[in-house]
Amino acid sequence: MTVAIITDGAASLPDERAGIDNVTVVPLRVAIGMVVQEDPTPALAEVLSAHPSTVHTSFPAPSRYLAAINQCRSRVGVVICTVAASLSGSYQAAVHAARRARAPVRVVDTGTAAGGQGLVVLAAARVAETGAALDVVADSAIRCSAQVRLVGTVDTFDRLVASGRVSHLAGWAANQLGVHPVFELRDGRIRELRPAYSQRGAETRMIEYFRASGHPDSALHVSVLHVLAPERAQRILELVVGEQAPVMAYISEFDAAMATHLGPGVVGLAWWREPKVG
Repeated sequence: MTVAIITDGAASLPDERAGIDNVTVVPLRVAIGMVVQEDPTPALAEVLSAHPSTVHTSFPAPSRYLAAINQCRSRVGVVICTVAASLSGSYQAAVHAARRARAPVRVVDTGTAAGGQGLVVLAAARVAETGAALDVVADSAIRCSAQVRLVGTVDTFDRLVASGRVSHLAGWAANQLGVHPVFELRDGRIRELRPAYSQRGAETRMIEYFRASGHPDSALHVSVLHVLAPERAQRILELVVGEQAPVMAYISEFDAAMATHLGPGVVGLAWWREPKVG
């Protein structure tokens, strides 16, 4: 029996990756109006068609984590990899569940989200598949969390303004100027990078940051996430492959709970340069 891996919906893993790597995903909660939907979460189109003021999201309850732990039936233990604790209460909910679990559980704050979180989860899953002990699997997730990078860009500020994350004045000014912000999420902190003034310009910025991370002798793992922008995601992945061939890569959509705050057109690039052994 191997260590089980659990994550939350913020990891935005495509179904085929979670299935292959034996990962259990606990969905984020989404409420449209007064209706809360957890399992399954509402479709992306349904969330985006609703007015942002009517859509509310929250982290999984501790009971959902506890149920997932029990369903894993792993006697050797469980590693839970959550979205950054600075962005969500998911980590604390997982910690509360771990205290009530019968099986040994390690909870890891990945310090990232979306594609970055997904890469951490898959890295831990690969180590677990080797039959490694609980602490070894958890430590692998912690190391990957420290090394993974995530950059992204949004097309407009409309959803961020509607959700209150950006002021109306700042959103209006950015939209009038045609600004495409580029940001990085690392170690639980969101940092603004040099903005661009077109979609292609923003994509170029993202590739520049990827290129600057160096270490071409490492094993590259890549994920590209998007909201209703599959062509852009594919283009970004092709640009990455042109720089260095990855050992693992996937494209996926942002989880509906995250997409409601970001809106259509957002794309994110995450990568992990795994040090080669020997």
